[in-house]
Amino acid sequence: MESIGADLEVMKRQPLSDKHVAAIREIAKEVSYLAGDMVAKVGDAMDRFVYVLDGEIEVVNPYSGERWGEAVLGPTQFMGEIAFLNAGTMTIPMRAAKSTSTLEVPREEMLKLMSDIPELSDHIITVFSARRRKQFEANRSSIKLIGADRDAKIQDIASFLSRNRIPFQSFDMDSDDEETAEICTIASHKPSVIYAKNHVVEEPTPRKVAGLLGLDLDVEKGLDVDVLIVGGGPAGVAAAVYAGAEGLCALVVEDVAIGGQAGTSSRIENYMGFPTGISGADLVYRGQIQAMKFGTRFAMPRRVEAMVKNDDGNFCATLDDGDEICARAVLVATGVQYRKLPLEGREEFEGAGVFYAATDMEARFCNKKPVVIIGGGNSAGQAAMYLSRTAHHVHMMIRGDSLADSMSAYLRDRLEADEAITVHYGIKVSSLHGEKWLEKIILETPEGETEMDCGGLFVMVGAEPNTCWLSGLVDLDHRNFVKTGEMIGEASPFQTSTKGIFAVGDVRASSVKRVASAVGEGSVVMSAIWNHINAPPLESE
Repeated sequence: MESIGADLEVMKRQPLSDKHVAAIREIAKEVSYLAGDMVAKVGDAMDRFVYVLDGEIEVVNPYSGERWGEAVLGPTQFMGEIAFLNAGTMTIPMRAAKSTSTLEVPREEMLKLMSDIPELSDHIITVFSARRRKQFEANRSSIKLIGADRDAKIQDIASFLSRNRIPFQSFDMDSDDEETAEICTIASHKPSVIYAKNHVVEEPTPRKVAGLLGLDLDVEKGLDVDVLIVGGGPAGVAAAVYAGAEGLCALVVEDVAIGGQAGTSSRIENYMGFPTGISGADLVYRGQIQAMKFGTRFAMPRRVEAMVKNDDGNFCATLDDGDEICARAVLVATGVQYRKLPLEGREEFEGAGVFYAATDMEARFCNKKPVVIIGGGNSAGQAAMYLSRTAHHVHMMIRGDSLADSMSAYLRDRLEADEAITVHYGIKVSSLHGEKWLEKIILETPEGETEMDCGGLFVMVGAEPNTCWLSGLVDLDHRNFVKTGEMIGEASPFQTSTKGIFAVGDVRASSVKRVASAVGEGSVVMSAIWNHINAPPLESE
């Protein structure tokens, strides 16, 4: 299955060409380090590109201060990983292992050079992506989470980091190994987030952690962009790619994780170009890298709460903490979210057995336990296939009598063939029970109530659009999906009832609820947005 980048372990090392090094040298300054000098510390901004001329730079374990395995950079190699594109921060320290000289270029100048020389950009981004994959898969990071197995707040942070492909280490408080004992001592044996060696994050939230990583854009009052893209799912990220490619100043605001609901799909096999499949998170993450390469910025986890249209025709959006972003055009790509069913005991077990996504984090919490999935769409089917690898057994609860209308045939066939999965028809979950973690559920069947053991309940039904923030500026249908195109007499299929506001993807009324169609809509809409932004002003009467 495809991942976020190539495998660094088997990649053939290929130095930059002489002409590319010469181009870097023209805009760089030469810097010297003595053995033991820190080239970058945890938390430092990735504000420069570092190319090694002579010497050696080693990756340092921030907790022990020792070299991290065999991770070193020598002559002709360069420092950094994919967070460089979005002005992130260093999560792993770098130190000169011997006298070292480097060429160093300010980030903005380096991005301009990469834009001018696509072959150079391809080389650097390929290496950056492979390094991120290596860090993510090896859990090589200065971020350590303690107690995600028992604390919903830490679990939220773990999910945020995992879905955004940000490396971290997670420790269960009940483990008795030496490393866990040492980390728990730093955190006073409480569920915690530790950043770098001794920095215990006070009252941790996904946004606080995002701020440490440089992901939460520092929005100044009145920030102006050409287009504000609200939502970082397949449609929003596809639009971000094309906005950047067209030279528009674009900002994507996402309130949870890049990938949206598609980011919770563990394996997508019917998306063209990926015959062995790819997870939704990895697919959209690749798009994010493309968008950042073209200069599109991302801010997360941030939420747009309200929006107004100014007298000049532009729009100003208010974020969750009162920050304001103004734009000449707005793209609504907020997709849908699964409905929180009115189950007895649901609130008590959210984060303690009740989930709305089936990623590797949730699978770990349900290892060797019986799990139940409510829902019959493709996402539910993909979740069942993924969870069946580690769960004791997977039960899918379907209120109707068939999956034919809601799920692709290839998934239906696989579910029926998998002995670790049972599909139950005509059944409804009514209540949840357990001590600190979900243990049992009550089912309503045609024969009456029955009890079932359950260590994890995945709710993937009742998708509702995220449109309340639009403040009445556009027309919605009876289910609160955004009306566009012919529904409101507009030629453009993505134009809403308000000029300058467009909608794509699942949030759009009558759209096809598939990843491929969302990507297509996000790609095509940018032409209409470009025309709107560059249209000559109307003459005053």
